[in-house]
Amino acid sequence: MKLLLRLFMLLVVLPIFGQEEASEEETKSFTVSGSIDAYFRTNITGPNEAFEAGGETFFLNPGTSFANRSGFSLGMANVILNYEGEKVGFVADLVFGPRGEDAVFLSVASSNIVNQLYAYWNVSETVTLSLGNFNTFLGYEVISPTGNFNYSTSYMFSNGPFSHTGIKADLSLSDDFSLMLAVMNSTDFTEINLDGSYTAGAQLGYKDQFLNLIYGEQTGTTGTTFQVDYTGGFDLSDSFFLGINATYNDTDGSGFYGAAFYPQISASDALSFGLRGEYFGVHADDIDDETVFAATLSANYKVENLTIIPEIRLDSWSEDVYFDNDLEPTKSLASFLLAAVYSF
Repeated sequence: MKLLLRLFMLLVVLPIFGQEEASEEETKSFTVSGSIDAYFRTNITGPNEAFEAGGETFFLNPGTSFANRSGFSLGMANVILNYEGEKVGFVADLVFGPRGEDAVFLSVASSNIVNQLYAYWNVSETVTLSLGNFNTFLGYEVISPTGNFNYSTSYMFSNGPFSHTGIKADLSLSDDFSLMLAVMNSTDFTEINLDGSYTAGAQLGYKDQFLNLIYGEQTGTTGTTFQVDYTGGFDLSDSFFLGINATYNDTDGSGFYGAAFYPQISASDALSFGLRGEYFGVHADDIDDETVFAATLSANYKVENLTIIPEIRLDSWSEDVYFDNDLEPTKSLASFLLAAVYSF
């Protein structure tokens, strides 16, 4: 695997130095952008107060990342510093608050505020080389709520990966085709490589449809991880969009798989509705698959830079993983959420 990755890096780096420099002057710019978000969430068919189980304290929630606290809660403050020079630039993406801390906590990192941190070099008009920590290129959803229609997240997103640290080359092959190649640490090892394990990544894009791949050794396992992921979408009319995500992961004999559809319709410039329908399963060699179907209906109402998101969600597992209001085991949980997301 290490020999393969050395050859992989040569294939990424060597062609870059053969590129001709772009002749057009670019304007230097420094921008600050970001967002803040907060929400209210309540279970409809289950308890909202903390309860004890197995000697631990739990709050009942769908079990996906973020938006999983009951009552009024905070998301995060996100500040993105972006410098774009004539040929080079950097992105420092900083997060403060529970949503950002949860995302960083799921990575092996010493810092609890760095979401992304990388420098890039526009080698030519068609090649960009980046080095550092960047959010994953797999999946339909992202960490920042400004990039998602639904405020709560899917099971596929929640099972990762979240971030990568390494070197990547983005190549524009034509007006329609793009290619990304990367060599990275083990998944979510954002600040350190403990044992010399590396993961290869690739993304092939065609007209906003993306086939994503990762493969490589993983720190803490005796095997490798393999994940293939499709992300895309289609404008079916001026007001109707259909997003699609499908993924399969296997790491050392266990992993997950799933598919989701994201139909979205615009009722006006200010109001739109979207549904996420997701089928997700976890697998292992020695156990039967456990699966869940989750339907999330959200509305987005925009007032200038503020988006109000009311959301109803129903999660239904193949096993009893929840409790009802009488603390009896049940397969399903219905919940309601109201979020406010302000972007700048």
